[in-house]
Amino acid sequence: MQIREAIGGFGRRARRLVRRDTLKQDAVAGVVLGGQSVPDGLAGGLLAGVNPVYGLYGYLFGMLGAALVTGSEFMTVQATGAMAAVVADVDQVHDATEPDRALFTLAVLTGVVMLVAGFLKLGSILRFVSNAVMVGFISGVGINIVLGQLDDFTGYESTGGNRLTQALDLLLHLGSIDWGTLLVGVVTVALILSLERTKLGALSLVVAVVAGSAVVPLLDWDVAQLKDIVSIPAGLPAPKLPLFGMIPTLVIPALSLAFVGLVQGAGITANFPNPDGTYPDPSRDFVGQGLGNLVSGTFQGMPVGGSMSATSIVTAAGSRSRMAQLVAAAVMAVLIVVFGPLVDETAMPALAGLLIVVGVRTVKLEDMQAVWKTGQIQAATMVVTLALTIIIPLQFAVLVGVGMSTVLFVIRQSNDLSVRRILIEGEDVQETEPPAVVPPDDVVVLQPYGSLFFASAAVFEAQLPEVTDDSQRSVVIVRLRGRKDLGSTLTETLARYAEALDDVGSRLVLVTDDRRVLDQLDATGVSSIVGDDGIYRSDEWLGRTVRRAHTDARAWVAAQEGPS
Repeated sequence: MQIREAIGGFGRRARRLVRRDTLKQDAVAGVVLGGQSVPDGLAGGLLAGVNPVYGLYGYLFGMLGAALVTGSEFMTVQATGAMAAVVADVDQVHDATEPDRALFTLAVLTGVVMLVAGFLKLGSILRFVSNAVMVGFISGVGINIVLGQLDDFTGYESTGGNRLTQALDLLLHLGSIDWGTLLVGVVTVALILSLERTKLGALSLVVAVVAGSAVVPLLDWDVAQLKDIVSIPAGLPAPKLPLFGMIPTLVIPALSLAFVGLVQGAGITANFPNPDGTYPDPSRDFVGQGLGNLVSGTFQGMPVGGSMSATSIVTAAGSRSRMAQLVAAAVMAVLIVVFGPLVDETAMPALAGLLIVVGVRTVKLEDMQAVWKTGQIQAATMVVTLALTIIIPLQFAVLVGVGMSTVLFVIRQSNDLSVRRILIEGEDVQETEPPAVVPPDDVVVLQPYGSLFFASAAVFEAQLPEVTDDSQRSVVIVRLRGRKDLGSTLTETLARYAEALDDVGSRLVLVTDDRRVLDQLDATGVSSIVGDDGIYRSDEWLGRTVRRAHTDARAWVAAQEGPS
């Protein structure tokens, strides 16, 4: 059903694609995006540590593959800096017998993961990843981007086991910097920062990289150029099948890349409404990103995802529909085919300068400050995630971040539980602290607030009034209204408490409104401990059942006092 809906949506979008009233704006925006995407694509491949041409193809075919499928009219699917940084840490892509095809296989596998997430409508799972984790991870990626470009930016090939040690090595050998290379990089950065404030706007990156690269032949400097690494083919790539035998070894990197892409894409979904004012379905955007990866990998491109920067560029340039992305893809194709030899002349420090600007802007200091102010746990989470992102391979840092976010969620939910006592006196109801010990000859009504599940069982049990030898002839009523599931850990806690009360001649009474909870109490033996008269099934009238249980409990306590 999901596949049919996606295909149907594709057909509808294709039929209304060309609109005379928006064609001009889309064409202009597409030209801007297409021109910008050429140096960006090369830089993305460079950042990933692969043939820069594959970054170029990723931008072109990822954008083309996703354009008609995403729920968002404006989402531009390209090789983002974060995803490129993850690829840079995937050993299989660099050390395999056929590293190029390993890269293409990784893109296809990433697409499959995204498609599955989209068709299963898993967009909602992203809410379980805390903002502290994401800010720490994205900031760490930004730092990684900057550190990874220092060699090309300075002309000094530093040594070291990771980017931090390489940066330290550079600091210890400043005298070995190639000053011509550094000057080209600095000029490029300065031009980007200056030109983006002018009417050139989004084209500032293109102009800056071209100008920075033009300095090299004009001054006849010995500065590394793209042609020293690879030559841009004079045509578009032919499709290639993935290496199916490598799929098992690429599963973890694909999951990491898919997660990063989906998170970044979700940010676009939430911040860029469609022209009609509605916000797109994130799961449908997942499908679009997945198809973009399938097309990118098939046509020799690297993994791609929703790009916040590219989406911002195309909307700022006046895009009114997804036609702008198709125009951009066409512009890229023309530039590759016609001007490929000129692209070869791109100076490596110019591309490095571009990436340094991207990396610095990826680190959002205001977001880090906001997380820091929310509390020690969130701040510590952000710092740990950031440090791990810099120190360990990014594919594992992503998974560690997800795991940390999950653990923190469980800890937070388990500790966010309180048990209150409800005092019922005639028509009056008062909430107060529960007694430390179950008093004799009394009725204690308890109401737990917060999440009741396996991780909170210990917190719940610790807040229950203690049962002592003096806790005789009393009834403890636990109100479980609104609980849809308890689980075996909670039912075992209730069973132990019921047995402790029974041992001193007291009782546990439970009030619930859910059939599933009743079934769990029966299956785990709690019902047999408290007896048929120890469980009350509440109805739609709030408080009526617990009052009835309270009245019955008072009568039971009075009956126990009589014989004594």
